[in-house]
Amino acid sequence: MEKNNSYTKAFEELQQIVTEIERGEISVDELSEKVKRATELIKICKAKLTTTEEDVNTILKELEG
Repeated sequence: MEKNNSYTKAFEELQQIVTEIERGEISVDELSEKVKRATELIKICKAKLTTTEEDVNTILKELEG
């Protein structure tokens, strides 16, 4: 459950950053830090999705076998 929550929290934070950027709520001074943070969040989400895909593929192979 904790890993799922970390994905959900990362995704929600990423959405918030995107919204702030779209609305122009981020100053130029903050933009660099927000982009760096967004990059970290994307890596977290991508890693979780990759792991989940591998887990599902393993389960499907076991069911076929």
